Amino acid sequence: MAHMPKGVADPERRDRIAAAAVDIVARHGVDKLTHRAVAASAGVPLGSTTYHFSSRDDLLLAAVEHAKRRWDVSVAEWEASLAPTTDLASALGDFAVRTTGEARAQAVVEYELYIAALRRPALRQLSLMWDETLPRAVARHTDSVTAQALSMALDGLVVRSLVSGEPLTLPSVKPIFDRILRG
Repeated sequence: MAHMPKGVADPERRDRIAAAAVDIVARHGVDKLTHRAVAASAGVPLGSTTYHFSSRDDLLLAAVEHAKRRWDVSVAEWEASLAPTTDLASALGDFAVRTTGEARAQAVVEYELYIAALRRPALRQLSLMWDETLPRAVARHTDSVTAQALSMALDGLVVRSLVSGEPLTLPSVKPIFDRILRG
């Protein structure tokens, strides 16, 4: 990191700290998220982390916000790739396969941060907003109830795959999405 003269503003510092918090959770888990670990990962003084995020819960909230923004971008990019004639079951299957394959590390940290809301009420509202992203995108291609069912199925399949360590395959998940779409 380039040394910045004292007093020079660093407008990206807060975002770098939040990204470092996500990185700490990705590498070591929520339990290892500390101001000291985040400061070292972000390459900033410890005082910078406590200035921007006074408590560990504030750091955790920043990590959730940062990870949710990444998720929103992933879903938006996926949806933008869909043509009007796209087979939705195949598209969701491909998304699930990619999530448990090449994007596995990102998925692990996202689900870990999402689940952190179970014991931390301050994270619940943001985590519940996380639940809206995929169904909202899918609902532009089917009805809202089916979109919700498809999203929940995808979540369940992805979590099971992440826990088992076995990546999903299109032949194993496409029939599930097809069944939901058929009603």
